Amino acid sequence: MILLEENNLVIFETLKAKFSAAKPESVAVVAIDFDGVKYNITNPGQDKGVITLSASMRIYSDLVAHGVVELLKREYGDYLVEPEDGYDVTLRYELASLPEDKEAVAKKASLLKRNCFAAVFEKYFKMQEEESPSSEMATVHYHEEEAMYIAAQSDRVTIIFSTVFKDPDDVIIGKVFLQEFKDARKAHQQAPQVLFSYGEAPRELAGVKGVLSGDNVGFVTFVLFPRHTNPANRENTINLIHQFRTYLHYHIKCSKAYLHQRMRSKTSTFLKVLNRAKPEAMTDKDKKFGKRG
Repeated sequence: MILLEENNLVIFETLKAKFSAAKPESVAVVAIDFDGVKYNITNPGQDKGVITLSASMRIYSDLVAHGVVELLKREYGDYLVEPEDGYDVTLRYELASLPEDKEAVAKKASLLKRNCFAAVFEKYFKMQEEESPSSEMATVHYHEEEAMYIAAQSDRVTIIFSTVFKDPDDVIIGKVFLQEFKDARKAHQQAPQVLFSYGEAPRELAGVKGVLSGDNVGFVTFVLFPRHTNPANRENTINLIHQFRTYLHYHIKCSKAYLHQRMRSKTSTFLKVLNRAKPEAMTDKDKKFGKRG
Protein backbone atom coordinates (compact mmCIF):
# COMPACT_ATOMS: atom_id res chain seq x y z
CA MET A 1 0.00 0.00 0.00
CA ILE A 2 1.13 3.54 -0.77
CA LEU A 3 1.60 6.05 2.04
CA LEU A 4 0.64 9.55 0.92
CA GLU A 5 2.93 12.46 1.74
CA GLU A 6 1.89 14.50 4.74
CA ASN A 7 2.87 17.75 3.01
CA ASN A 8 1.51 19.37 -0.14
CA LEU A 9 3.99 18.78 -2.95
CA VAL A 10 2.73 21.66 -5.12
CA ILE A 11 3.28 24.14 -2.29
CA PHE A 12 6.68 22.68 -1.45
CA GLU A 13 8.02 22.69 -5.03
CA THR A 14 6.67 26.17 -5.79
CA LEU A 15 8.09 27.80 -2.67
CA LYS A 16 11.36 25.92 -2.94
CA ALA A 17 11.85 27.22 -6.51
CA LYS A 18 10.88 30.80 -5.66
CA PHE A 19 12.97 30.91 -2.47
CA SER A 20 16.05 29.62 -4.34
CA ALA A 21 15.70 31.74 -7.50
CA ALA A 22 18.68 33.92 -8.41
CA LYS A 23 16.44 36.99 -8.35
CA PRO A 24 12.90 37.53 -7.06
CA GLU A 25 10.19 36.29 -9.40
CA SER A 26 6.47 36.89 -9.56
CA VAL A 27 4.20 34.05 -8.50
CA ALA A 28 0.47 33.37 -8.67
CA VAL A 29 -0.48 29.79 -7.85
CA VAL A 30 -3.81 28.45 -6.63
CA ALA A 31 -3.81 24.83 -5.47
CA ILE A 32 -6.60 22.61 -4.18
CA ASP A 33 -5.79 19.91 -1.65
CA PHE A 34 -7.83 17.04 -0.21
CA ASP A 35 -10.56 17.75 2.35
CA GLY A 36 -11.63 21.04 0.79
CA VAL A 37 -8.38 22.94 1.39
CA LYS A 38 -7.48 25.79 -0.96
CA TYR A 39 -4.05 27.43 -1.14
CA ASN A 40 -3.06 30.73 -2.75
CA ILE A 41 0.56 31.77 -3.31
CA THR A 42 1.00 35.37 -4.42
CA ASN A 43 3.16 38.50 -4.26
CA PRO A 44 1.15 40.99 -2.20
CA GLY A 45 0.98 44.38 -3.90
CA GLN A 46 3.02 42.98 -6.83
CA ASP A 47 6.11 43.05 -4.57
CA LYS A 48 8.33 40.25 -5.89
CA GLY A 49 10.45 40.37 -2.75
CA VAL A 50 7.56 39.09 -0.63
CA ILE A 51 5.59 35.86 -0.99
CA THR A 52 2.44 35.00 0.94
CA LEU A 53 0.88 31.58 1.35
CA SER A 54 -2.80 31.67 2.31
CA ALA A 55 -5.09 28.74 3.00
CA SER A 56 -8.80 28.28 3.53
CA MET A 57 -9.83 25.09 5.30
CA ARG A 58 -13.18 23.56 6.14
CA ILE A 59 -11.70 22.30 9.40
CA TYR A 60 -10.29 25.61 10.66
CA SER A 61 -13.33 26.94 12.50
CA ASP A 62 -13.64 23.65 14.42
CA LEU A 63 -9.97 23.77 15.39
CA VAL A 64 -9.95 27.27 16.87
CA ALA A 65 -11.35 25.94 20.14
CA HIS A 66 -8.55 23.38 20.30
CA GLY A 67 -5.65 25.82 20.10
CA VAL A 68 -4.84 25.93 16.40
CA VAL A 69 -3.86 29.62 16.53
CA GLU A 70 -1.38 29.00 19.35
CA LEU A 71 0.08 25.98 17.57
CA LEU A 72 0.59 27.93 14.33
CA LYS A 73 2.31 30.73 16.25
CA ARG A 74 4.62 28.12 17.80
CA GLU A 75 5.41 26.50 14.44
CA TYR A 76 5.67 29.57 12.18
CA GLY A 77 6.52 32.44 14.52
CA ASP A 78 6.80 35.80 12.76
CA TYR A 79 5.85 34.27 9.41
CA LEU A 80 2.24 34.07 10.65
CA VAL A 81 0.32 37.27 9.85
CA GLU A 82 -3.28 38.41 9.66
CA PRO A 83 -5.22 36.20 7.22
CA GLU A 84 -5.84 37.43 3.70
CA ASP A 85 -9.48 38.15 2.89
CA GLY A 86 -11.34 34.93 2.13
CA TYR A 87 -8.73 32.73 3.83
CA ASP A 88 -8.24 31.34 7.34
CA VAL A 89 -4.48 31.58 7.71
CA THR A 90 -1.67 33.43 5.92
CA LEU A 91 2.11 33.05 6.07
CA ARG A 92 4.31 35.90 4.82
CA TYR A 93 7.90 35.38 3.66
CA GLU A 94 10.32 38.22 2.89
CA LEU A 95 12.90 36.70 0.55
CA ALA A 96 15.72 38.95 1.73
CA SER A 97 15.46 37.72 5.32
CA LEU A 98 15.02 33.99 4.78
CA PRO A 99 17.47 31.68 6.61
CA GLU A 100 20.14 29.77 4.74
CA ASP A 101 18.16 26.51 4.71
CA LYS A 102 15.36 27.74 2.45
CA GLU A 103 14.25 24.21 1.61
CA ALA A 104 13.38 23.54 5.25
CA VAL A 105 11.27 26.71 5.32
CA ALA A 106 9.41 25.60 2.19
CA LYS A 107 8.88 22.13 3.66
CA LYS A 108 7.37 23.49 6.86
CA ALA A 109 5.09 25.81 4.87
CA SER A 110 3.84 22.84 2.84
CA LEU A 111 2.85 21.16 6.14
CA LEU A 112 0.32 23.90 6.91
CA LYS A 113 -2.77 21.68 6.71
CA ARG A 114 -1.08 18.93 8.73
CA ASN A 115 -0.05 21.38 11.42
CA CYS A 116 -3.58 22.75 11.69
CA PHE A 117 -4.91 19.22 12.15
CA ALA A 118 -2.23 18.60 14.78
CA ALA A 119 -3.82 21.07 17.22
CA VAL A 120 -6.70 18.80 18.20
CA PHE A 121 -4.52 15.68 18.30
CA GLU A 122 -1.90 17.29 20.53
CA LYS A 123 -4.61 18.51 22.91
CA TYR A 124 -6.14 15.07 23.38
CA PHE A 125 -2.82 13.24 23.41
CA LYS A 126 -1.76 15.53 26.25
CA MET A 127 -5.00 14.79 28.14
CA GLN A 128 -4.23 11.10 27.96
CA GLU A 129 -0.58 11.62 28.91
CA GLU A 130 -1.57 13.61 32.02
CA GLU A 131 -4.33 11.10 32.79
CA SER A 132 -6.87 13.91 32.85
CA PRO A 133 -9.64 12.54 30.65
CA SER A 134 -12.51 14.80 29.64
CA SER A 135 -16.12 14.01 28.87
CA GLU A 136 -15.80 16.48 25.99
CA MET A 137 -15.58 14.82 22.58
CA ALA A 138 -14.04 16.93 19.83
CA THR A 139 -15.85 17.04 16.50
CA VAL A 140 -13.96 18.13 13.38
CA HIS A 141 -15.92 18.45 10.13
CA TYR A 142 -13.05 17.62 7.82
CA HIS A 143 -15.02 16.78 4.67
CA GLU A 144 -18.43 17.27 3.11
CA GLU A 145 -20.97 15.62 5.42
CA GLU A 146 -18.14 13.73 7.13
CA ALA A 147 -16.56 14.28 10.52
CA MET A 148 -13.84 13.05 12.86
CA TYR A 149 -14.51 12.52 16.56
CA ILE A 150 -11.82 12.40 19.25
CA ALA A 151 -12.09 11.43 22.91
CA ALA A 152 -9.39 10.88 25.56
CA GLN A 153 -9.38 8.46 28.45
CA SER A 154 -6.68 7.82 31.01
CA ASP A 155 -5.23 4.89 29.05
CA ARG A 156 -6.19 5.60 25.43
CA VAL A 157 -7.29 8.08 22.80
CA THR A 158 -10.20 7.05 20.59
CA ILE A 159 -10.50 8.55 17.11
CA ILE A 160 -13.57 7.84 14.99
CA PHE A 161 -13.91 8.75 11.33
CA SER A 162 -17.27 8.85 9.63
CA THR A 163 -17.12 8.55 5.86
CA VAL A 164 -19.66 8.38 3.06
CA PHE A 165 -19.32 5.83 0.26
CA LYS A 166 -21.13 7.38 -2.70
CA ASP A 167 -20.76 4.29 -4.90
CA PRO A 168 -22.16 0.91 -3.71
CA ASP A 169 -19.00 -0.76 -5.01
CA ASP A 170 -16.94 1.40 -2.66
CA VAL A 171 -18.71 -0.16 0.33
CA ILE A 172 -17.65 -3.66 -0.74
CA ILE A 173 -14.05 -2.73 -1.51
CA GLY A 174 -13.88 -0.63 1.65
CA LYS A 175 -14.92 -3.61 3.78
CA VAL A 176 -12.13 -5.73 2.31
CA PHE A 177 -9.61 -2.94 2.78
CA LEU A 178 -10.60 -2.24 6.39
CA GLN A 179 -10.62 -5.95 7.25
CA GLU A 180 -6.93 -5.98 6.30
CA PHE A 181 -6.35 -3.16 8.79
CA LYS A 182 -8.12 -5.14 11.47
CA ASP A 183 -6.26 -8.37 10.71
CA ALA A 184 -2.88 -6.62 10.59
CA ARG A 185 -2.89 -6.35 14.38
CA LYS A 186 -2.56 -10.14 14.63
CA ALA A 187 0.86 -9.90 13.03
CA HIS A 188 1.83 -6.53 14.51
CA GLN A 189 0.86 -6.34 18.16
CA GLN A 190 2.13 -2.75 18.45
CA ALA A 191 -0.39 -1.50 15.87
CA PRO A 192 -3.47 0.44 17.04
CA GLN A 193 -6.73 -1.41 17.42
CA VAL A 194 -8.98 -0.79 14.41
CA LEU A 195 -12.76 -1.30 14.43
CA PHE A 196 -15.24 -0.55 11.69
CA SER A 197 -18.98 -0.66 11.15
CA TYR A 198 -21.49 0.34 8.50
CA GLY A 199 -24.82 2.09 8.87
CA GLU A 200 -24.83 2.15 12.67
CA ALA A 201 -22.62 4.54 14.61
CA PRO A 202 -20.34 3.18 17.39
CA ARG A 203 -21.71 3.45 20.90
CA GLU A 204 -19.08 6.09 21.72
CA LEU A 205 -21.07 8.49 19.53
CA ALA A 206 -24.34 7.99 21.39
CA GLY A 207 -25.79 11.41 22.14
CA VAL A 208 -23.48 13.25 19.72
CA LYS A 209 -25.45 15.55 17.43
CA GLY A 210 -25.24 15.40 13.65
CA VAL A 211 -23.87 11.87 13.34
CA LEU A 212 -24.60 10.39 9.91
CA SER A 213 -26.50 7.18 9.37
CA GLY A 214 -27.33 5.03 6.36
CA ASP A 215 -26.18 1.93 4.52
CA ASN A 216 -23.51 3.91 2.66
CA VAL A 217 -22.01 5.45 5.82
CA GLY A 218 -18.99 3.82 7.41
CA PHE A 219 -17.37 4.39 10.79
CA VAL A 220 -13.70 3.58 11.39
CA THR A 221 -12.41 3.64 14.97
CA PHE A 222 -8.74 3.83 15.94
CA VAL A 223 -7.82 3.12 19.55
CA LEU A 224 -4.45 4.73 20.26
CA PHE A 225 -2.52 3.66 23.34
CA PRO A 226 0.29 5.53 25.15
CA ARG A 227 2.90 3.87 22.92
CA HIS A 228 1.30 5.69 19.96
CA THR A 229 0.73 9.05 21.63
CA ASN A 230 3.93 9.49 23.66
CA PRO A 231 6.31 12.32 22.64
CA ALA A 232 8.64 9.92 20.82
CA ASN A 233 5.95 8.64 18.43
CA ARG A 234 3.42 11.47 18.51
CA GLU A 235 4.55 13.30 15.37
CA ASN A 236 4.49 10.17 13.21
CA THR A 237 1.07 9.21 14.57
CA ILE A 238 -0.31 12.63 13.59
CA ASN A 239 1.28 12.39 10.15
CA LEU A 240 -0.51 9.12 9.48
CA ILE A 241 -3.85 9.56 11.21
CA HIS A 242 -4.78 13.03 9.93
CA GLN A 243 -4.99 11.84 6.31
CA PHE A 244 -6.67 8.50 6.91
CA ARG A 245 -9.83 9.41 4.99
CA THR A 246 -7.78 10.47 1.97
CA TYR A 247 -5.68 7.30 2.26
CA LEU A 248 -8.78 5.07 2.39
CA HIS A 249 -10.59 6.57 -0.59
CA TYR A 250 -7.38 6.83 -2.62
CA HIS A 251 -6.80 3.09 -2.30
CA ILE A 252 -10.45 2.28 -3.02
CA LYS A 253 -10.18 4.21 -6.29
CA CYS A 254 -6.85 2.52 -7.11
CA SER A 255 -8.42 -0.90 -6.45
CA LYS A 256 -11.34 -0.13 -8.76
CA ALA A 257 -8.96 1.10 -11.48
CA TYR A 258 -6.92 -2.10 -11.14
CA LEU A 259 -10.05 -4.28 -11.36
CA HIS A 260 -11.23 -2.41 -14.46
CA GLN A 261 -7.82 -2.84 -16.04
CA ARG A 262 -7.87 -6.60 -15.40
CA MET A 263 -11.43 -6.87 -16.74
CA ARG A 264 -10.50 -5.05 -19.96
CA SER A 265 -7.42 -7.23 -20.34
CA LYS A 266 -9.44 -10.43 -19.81
CA THR A 267 -12.15 -9.27 -22.21
CA SER A 268 -9.51 -8.60 -24.86
CA THR A 269 -8.12 -12.14 -24.34
CA PHE A 270 -11.59 -13.71 -24.68
CA LEU A 271 -12.24 -11.77 -27.90
CA LYS A 272 -8.99 -13.08 -29.39
CA VAL A 273 -10.03 -16.66 -28.52
CA LEU A 274 -13.45 -16.17 -30.10
CA ASN A 275 -11.93 -14.67 -33.23
CA ARG A 276 -9.65 -17.68 -33.62
CA ALA A 277 -12.66 -20.00 -33.22
CA LYS A 278 -14.60 -18.50 -36.13
CA PRO A 279 -14.95 -20.98 -39.05
CA GLU A 280 -13.25 -20.01 -42.26
CA ALA A 281 -15.50 -18.66 -45.01
CA MET A 282 -16.39 -21.44 -47.52
CA THR A 283 -15.64 -20.92 -51.19
CA ASP A 284 -17.77 -22.30 -54.05
CA LYS A 285 -15.24 -25.08 -54.52
CA ASP A 286 -15.46 -26.05 -50.85
CA LYS A 287 -19.26 -26.18 -51.05
CA LYS A 288 -19.10 -28.39 -54.17
CA PHE A 289 -16.99 -31.02 -52.41
CA GLY A 290 -18.78 -30.71 -49.07
CA LYS A 291 -15.88 -29.26 -47.11
CA ARG A 292 -16.73 -28.09 -43.66
CA GLY A 293 -14.84 -25.44 -41.71
